[in-house]
Amino acid sequence: MASLKNWFITRFPALDSRDYVLFLSGQFISVVGTWMQATALPYLAYRISGRPLDLGLIGFANTLPTLLFALPAGVLVERWDKRKVVILLQAVMSVQAFGLTYLAYTNQLQIWHILILAFIYGSAVSVEVTARQAMLIELSGKEALPSAIALQTTAFNLGRVIGPLLAAWLIAYFGNEGTVFFANGVSYVFVIIGLFFARTRFKDEKEAEPSQGMKNEFKEGLRYIRSNSLVLSAILMSALLGFFGIPLVQQIPAVARDILQPILTSEAMIATRTSNLYTAQGIGAVTAALMMAYFASTNKSATLLWGQILFILPIIILGIITNASLAFFLLIFIGWGTVVQLISMNIMIQIRVPNELRGRVFSVYFWGLQGVAPFGSILIGWIAQTWQVQTAIIVGGVACLVGIAFVRLIFFGRNKDDD
Repeated sequence: MASLKNWFITRFPALDSRDYVLFLSGQFISVVGTWMQATALPYLAYRISGRPLDLGLIGFANTLPTLLFALPAGVLVERWDKRKVVILLQAVMSVQAFGLTYLAYTNQLQIWHILILAFIYGSAVSVEVTARQAMLIELSGKEALPSAIALQTTAFNLGRVIGPLLAAWLIAYFGNEGTVFFANGVSYVFVIIGLFFARTRFKDEKEAEPSQGMKNEFKEGLRYIRSNSLVLSAILMSALLGFFGIPLVQQIPAVARDILQPILTSEAMIATRTSNLYTAQGIGAVTAALMMAYFASTNKSATLLWGQILFILPIIILGIITNASLAFFLLIFIGWGTVVQLISMNIMIQIRVPNELRGRVFSVYFWGLQGVAPFGSILIGWIAQTWQVQTAIIVGGVACLVGIAFVRLIFFGRNKDDD
């Protein structure tokens, strides 16, 4: 048993930190609930309205707060206790889920309710993600940081597999999406409990320097980004993924209902098909996260390239086919490519950035990934509504291909210092 434990710690050094393990255990339960809600909510919204544009609007409301709050959050979280910030915002997300629960159980839930609650959730996430990512080094230490990032992403994407399956089962068994939202509300309690007992033993306790003001501190972060071409290229590629790539996944309920064998009209069958597509994406995602955690020293630039290829090509093919089995197979690769890109870019950025700039630089990266996503969600939803869902998918895939190729051509020739 001891040798097995030593093997795990050798391969995944972040597991040697009790505090990180406490956080990760609670976070895993929380993300299962998050993915349950992420599956049930768009399914419910599309069942209510039948409009692909509404799926885009929900994505817009969910990610708009990142555009508004992520950049100042990068400055602010460096002044706050990151662990306490994460606890507080996880509690806000829990309250949001219980609000959905009440409206669903009382049959009052409408699209505008979903949009408001999605905005509240997105507001909490826009600050919480930056605080949580900047907190990882305080729980695990710098040497174990790549392992901590990859393991957290593994937990997130394992939840992506389990969550949709549990959501479909709860909807089928209880006949009301409110059960899913209630389970999600409860799940946040576990990460809060974990962080109450965890301690940030690797926190840098340097004496606080006089504040330069938020504006000057933010400009300092931007100067660093401009001076590091690899960090800048990762942020630009994350923006392309956020604008054209991730909003395509928001159309999965429309793909399941209208594109893949639409002759099947039973709501139970449609819910199962929707859940299966999310699960397929999750299978690819968790496989990628485990691979990235195990091969922590792999060349991140080359790995990022493979992630981009195996995300973009299946996306384009998905816009052409109508077979459910092939779509399931393609979404495995899409999930794999998405996570490989996100982990590679995250590590490429965090491992290079000085501690005192980490919150600011990561907030710009997160802003690039999700701050532009509201407009991508609206654009993709509008294309799907005006023409076809398949047209929107192809347009998004081709745009990712052209944009990422351009960024690589311009930036990657400048910097050969790849991990």
